[in-house]
Amino acid sequence: MPLTEFQQEFLRNCSHRWNIKTGATRSGKTYLDCAVTIPKRICAARDEGLCVMLGNTLGTLERNVLEPMRALWGPELVGVVRTSASGNIVQLFGRKVYVLGADNKKHIARIQGAAFEYAYGDEITTWDEGVFQMLKSRLSCPHSHFDGTCNPDNPQHWFKQFLDSDADIYCQAYTIDDNPTLPPEFVAHLKKEYAGTVYYNRFILGQWAAAGGIIYRPFADSIAAGDGRFLWPADKPCRPWRIHIGVDFGGNGSRHAFVATGILSYYAGVVGLASARIDPKDQDADYLAAQLIDFCTAVFARYGEIHYIFCDSAEQTLINHIRTRLRACPLSWLADRVQNSAKIQIIDRIRLTSILMGGGRFWYLPEAATLRDALAAALWSQKHPGVDERLDDGTTDIDTLDAFEYTIERDYRRLTAR
Repeated sequence: MPLTEFQQEFLRNCSHRWNIKTGATRSGKTYLDCAVTIPKRICAARDEGLCVMLGNTLGTLERNVLEPMRALWGPELVGVVRTSASGNIVQLFGRKVYVLGADNKKHIARIQGAAFEYAYGDEITTWDEGVFQMLKSRLSCPHSHFDGTCNPDNPQHWFKQFLDSDADIYCQAYTIDDNPTLPPEFVAHLKKEYAGTVYYNRFILGQWAAAGGIIYRPFADSIAAGDGRFLWPADKPCRPWRIHIGVDFGGNGSRHAFVATGILSYYAGVVGLASARIDPKDQDADYLAAQLIDFCTAVFARYGEIHYIFCDSAEQTLINHIRTRLRACPLSWLADRVQNSAKIQIIDRIRLTSILMGGGRFWYLPEAATLRDALAAALWSQKHPGVDERLDDGTTDIDTLDAFEYTIERDYRRLTAR
């Protein structure tokens, strides 16, 4: 695939200590690195120090960078990650390269004490700041270079502050329209999915934009207008392919929440089928289990199947009690389908819901009224500048949001791979 003019401009100017590409998703930032930048840097290394690659996690680094490189260059030049006594290592173009996750401070110890001749960073805004600060002190060879990419985040993000510093930085910012190789219909769909949210500014326009106010603005506006845009059509039978139930446990002023979600065939979308909130005040575990069994019974009576129940993984005692009670009821087979929530990062759950709504792939039924209200009222918190956080001060229904997200989070990649 020929390089765009914007990509060629980067190659002409990436001789600085820090060479960064920020901007829209799918704008060609990482492709350039896989095809040219990383191979060129590694082949030019002079053995002054280590070569290192860092990503949010090893999984995302493999998916975002190593797999595409392997597809471009073949397995002979791009090996697989192997674990050794000195860490995770991959052979790239005949040279040993260390690979690290950068999402947690515990990874700092893995890079202390070594000098880096070359470092590559993927999804930098998702890193733990401490890892990046340690990286700065390790990039100490005469020939040291860092290449990296990220999507923009909050303008107060620590990495944006670094980009605005007087360090030796070449930074190039992309919009989605800077990649002319993308099919126009794909770009149009992506713009539609993010329309009306902070993600449009970040992932389409490539802007560092603050998250503020209502999280799901198009949904909230639709509910306020009463236009029924997200309501499943009354004249269309709802026949989900999979049915998941999410359970969030209340406490300290919050409530238990149950949400039943239907996953449509081929992951075409999701439907909020039913939802409920239960006040845990003066009620014991038996009461909670009985309420959940009643909820599941109603869902099963209408749809004839429940595939999984995903519960807040922080409450193992309650989960075990629910399994015990299920085994003693007519829905006994459900006991073996009770699983822990995956609890992926909240910001990723929010992004997934935004994509579904923006793409016209989220609906709800009248029986899911508490879910409807929770989504319409969800707000960004302004408590910590520079950090995207959902407001969780008791004024909004976080419990129902969590329960809903438990039902779809395990299918994140499938639901976003359209």
